[in-house]
Amino acid sequence: MKVAVVGATGLVGTKMLQVLEERNFPVTELIPVASEKSVGKQVTFKGKPYTIVGMQTAIDLKPAVAIFSAGGSTSTEWAPAFAAAGITVIDNSSAWRMDPTKKLVVPEINADALTADDKIIANPNCSTIQMVVALAPLHKRYQAKRIVVSTYQSVTGTGVKAVNQLMNERKGVEGEMAYKYPIDLNVIPQIDVFLDNGYTKEEMKMVLETKKIMRDDDIRVTSTTVRIPVMGGHSESVNIEFEEEFDLSEVRSLLAAAPGVVVVDDPATQQYPMPKDAHERDEVFVGRIRRDETQPKTLNLWIVSDNLRKGAATNAIQIAEYLMGKGLI
Repeated sequence: MKVAVVGATGLVGTKMLQVLEERNFPVTELIPVASEKSVGKQVTFKGKPYTIVGMQTAIDLKPAVAIFSAGGSTSTEWAPAFAAAGITVIDNSSAWRMDPTKKLVVPEINADALTADDKIIANPNCSTIQMVVALAPLHKRYQAKRIVVSTYQSVTGTGVKAVNQLMNERKGVEGEMAYKYPIDLNVIPQIDVFLDNGYTKEEMKMVLETKKIMRDDDIRVTSTTVRIPVMGGHSESVNIEFEEEFDLSEVRSLLAAAPGVVVVDDPATQQYPMPKDAHERDEVFVGRIRRDETQPKTLNLWIVSDNLRKGAATNAIQIAEYLMGKGLI
């Protein structure tokens, strides 16, 4: 199984190599791919050095699957070229997510939609992934009607530059700024650019991607996405109004039984999910499970997950595992 990792030197690309190794994905030949300035450098996988190659070289080597984490413009330009060569692309950028001809996949929810003809498969936005993993079993049982979500997102979601900014500010060192404002001891209520409707691109990703993944355009979603000075994972406060009445004990049972979900919810002992506990874990952690007492059939959840793992690398590799298991690659 030849596997290309495109964007192998970035935060997510590095995490993809780590997760491929941890999950013992059957890589017979690794093809690390990065920008021209990185070609010829080396990355380490399973204790062995591998030399980074360029895009066309990677295509010529004909991997079975190429896992992209190199930004939207790179994916727009190169994913079709890989696909045209018969290579299955799993893309972590936003380039293909809302393309009606492409599947947007969270394996626990909608991998069954994949076929051998799907040569470009979109990996959803990190904050969307963790929310829908927790939402899916509840939606199936009670039918989600409206979702109000506020996110508290790690600087790792922006990349190395943002991590460096936070660390530099902690040390009192001048350095390159990933954000317009300081992030240490601060909260920035903007992720990505603002759109004409006053929402940011990140907020609208959550709105549109949730509907597509859940295969239900009737779910109403409104989102506020916020960057906080944290590493380790994204957190979300999610308020869900259902069509059907629910029982809290059944909600907990459904979540506890859901694939990829861990319930951490014991107010008596102050047990609830936190980013530091989700760091380097693949699960989606759910706690603070309680009714919204202001209106009927409405639930509050607190959802935490490592955005570089389940929010990006792990989800992509789980897609590859599904394809392999079904003989689609």
